Amino acid sequence: MKFIDEVTLYATSGHGGAGCVAFRHEKFIEFGGPSGGDGGKGGDVIFEATSGLSTLLELRHRPHQKAENGHNGMGKNRHGAGGKDLLIKVPVGTVVKDVETDDILADLTENGQIVILLKGGRGGQGNARFASATNKAPKFAQPGEENEERKLRLELKLMADVGLLGLPNAGKSSLISKVSAARPKIADYPFTTMVPSLGVVPYKNYRSFVMADIPGIIEGANEGAGLGHRFLKHLERSGILLHLVDISWMPERDPRAEYESINNELALFSPELAAKKQIVVITKTDLPQTRAELPAIQAWFEGEGVTVFPISSATGEGIDQLLDEIAGRLWGPPEEVW
Repeated sequence: MKFIDEVTLYATSGHGGAGCVAFRHEKFIEFGGPSGGDGGKGGDVIFEATSGLSTLLELRHRPHQKAENGHNGMGKNRHGAGGKDLLIKVPVGTVVKDVETDDILADLTENGQIVILLKGGRGGQGNARFASATNKAPKFAQPGEENEERKLRLELKLMADVGLLGLPNAGKSSLISKVSAARPKIADYPFTTMVPSLGVVPYKNYRSFVMADIPGIIEGANEGAGLGHRFLKHLERSGILLHLVDISWMPERDPRAEYESINNELALFSPELAAKKQIVVITKTDLPQTRAELPAIQAWFEGEGVTVFPISSATGEGIDQLLDEIAGRLWGPPEEVW
């Protein structure tokens, strides 16, 4: 299924039905009178978050969404039926914004969460409602209330406990495939990961957490360079960021400069995202070049006050220690986790 995380919708609630002007003319009834019924209420536009969806693809092909209008009132005091509500199901993590004002109208973060975004118009009252001692035969009724229209932008932000961050080919896809059942594409060329993916990572005592992998970030990503800028928003809900650093390219590339460059991209995209806690992971320790350069890189990070976790997704080296660190930051010390 194609991954679509942004769509624009033109949503319209239902117009209220008009009240009816009618009078009783029935055999054996001595006195007639006003008998116009009320119009029905227009349908609402309702959004519901569901864990059964993972993309906004279906809505992309149906940009115009309209609830049913209320039915008009009828004679003999018969009220018009209310219009059917329009229920739009979206993935958990969907943010609904008003395109004109950029205001957030709803943030659907829980499975089953329901929000009424556009209310249908109220039905108009029939002339039977307006009969009085001084006006026994009113010849007027109310029209139905107008509906609401809005241009909406839907943005899907993945709900993950841990987000993976790093340059292309830093080892993010290899790690998530090692610790979870997620199977992203893995190859030795830039932008192997084209769309975000989620993996559930099992841990001790039957606990688990959700990890998100996004396309690699490069310099200028906040301005649209590469692929990562479109997907940085998927890291905003993560409680912890794993910053993966590949030092196997040394001395051709400087991993310390790349580490700082990515953090700069985060700050330019969102100060809140840049302020999230990070765990720095040195990947590919099974490679001789990585093992040769590791002591110097560890010393540099320690000088910056950063503890690093060397791992190899190929051999599993260091994976258990990394998962312990993640669990401790998510749930507390080991004695509280186990």
